[in-house]
Amino acid sequence: MAGSTSVVVAALFANAAIAILKFLGYLATGSPSMLSETYHSISDTGNQVFLLIGIRDSKRGETQSHPFGHGKSQFFYSFLVSVMLFGIAGWESAKHGYDALMHPGHGGGGEALVLLGFEIEPVLVNVAILLGAIAFESYAFLKAHAELRRQIEEYDWSGLVEAFRQTSDVTTLTAFTEDTVALTGAVLALVGIGLTEFTGNELFDAGAALLIGILLMGFAIALAWENKRLLIGESVPLDEEQALRDIVKNDPRVVHVDHFRASYVGPEKLLVALDVSFDPELDTEELDDHITEIESELRAADDRVHFVYIEPEL
Repeated sequence: MAGSTSVVVAALFANAAIAILKFLGYLATGSPSMLSETYHSISDTGNQVFLLIGIRDSKRGETQSHPFGHGKSQFFYSFLVSVMLFGIAGWESAKHGYDALMHPGHGGGGEALVLLGFEIEPVLVNVAILLGAIAFESYAFLKAHAELRRQIEEYDWSGLVEAFRQTSDVTTLTAFTEDTVALTGAVLALVGIGLTEFTGNELFDAGAALLIGILLMGFAIALAWENKRLLIGESVPLDEEQALRDIVKNDPRVVHVDHFRASYVGPEKLLVALDVSFDPELDTEELDDHITEIESELRAADDRVHFVYIEPEL
């Protein structure tokens, strides 16, 4: 949880500063891709606020109305981020880029800017802002990447693709996705502005804005899909389920594991429920002691196991 929080806080400050700079760049130059990038960074800043709310809410303990805690709050707020903010920002960016493609020549920023008595070409303002944005986003990206790498090593995943599909830490996943899209978007904007400057054709800048919007919407769909699997209670991967099942099955007093269910009730927080046939010669006290032992073994084997419910079948 601490790793996720530091990742989000780093991204929040970076995106807030970048959003202000990009908007100033748009006001100064009228570049369509700079406006798309402004939408993007405002969206990212709002995303971090929602993610922090989700982290805070998920720390609340179990209550009568929420017997398994509030861990799924992070799933909800991450889903909200992907649909409302990523989606809206992506749509606005794409729409503005499309309008600029259909009606070229309406951007501002043809004249030199005067700063402290010096004339500065508008394109240099945008380039400087985007290079600064890439530097800020690279820092946030490295923080998120390091946290994902830690999880990959801890759970022996094959790489980032498997981590994207398997992780329940949607806060870090969302931050990592945002930072990846932000870096890609800044590079696209830089290329579009550069090509427009060198060729005099404003369609490159407008096309970059459209591509940034499409990129945002695409990742919005991907993130929404990943959050959906956790919100509706997808089970853990088969290999992880089998490892936990084997712990119970290999116990000498267990005759058979009748049913095994494991699902996430929060980031890195599993609920495990089993129907187990025990040795019929066990008395009630021995059975209770044995169930307690199995629960401890499951928690020791995987620190994500928080709730264990074993129904004995004699």
